[in-house]
Amino acid sequence: MQFKGFRVFELATRFFQGIKRLQLPRHLRDQMARAAASVALNAGEGYGRRTWPDKRRFYQMALGSMRECQAILILVDAKDRELLDIADHLAASLYRLCTHPG
Repeated sequence: MQFKGFRVFELATRFFQGIKRLQLPRHLRDQMARAAASVALNAGEGYGRRTWPDKRRFYQMALGSMRECQAILILVDAKDRELLDIADHLAASLYRLCTHPG
């Protein structure tokens, strides 16, 4: 697979799969699904870009979507410790990608 070894994409995929376990109101479930998919899709697209400014732009979009997911988790008072840990690790990893070239 093209993303093998790209830890952020692997975490984003695990996070996307994990949100399916959450019991969310319909409007937040749909929003969470879109935002979580956006995290993985933008991280993947950034990974494929050649220049640092291009990579950073997509990683920043992924981080913005991740922050949206974290906000939803707070709003619903999510208790799934494993999912919350993945979310924290993914957000921190995306932040690092946004601020450290290479």
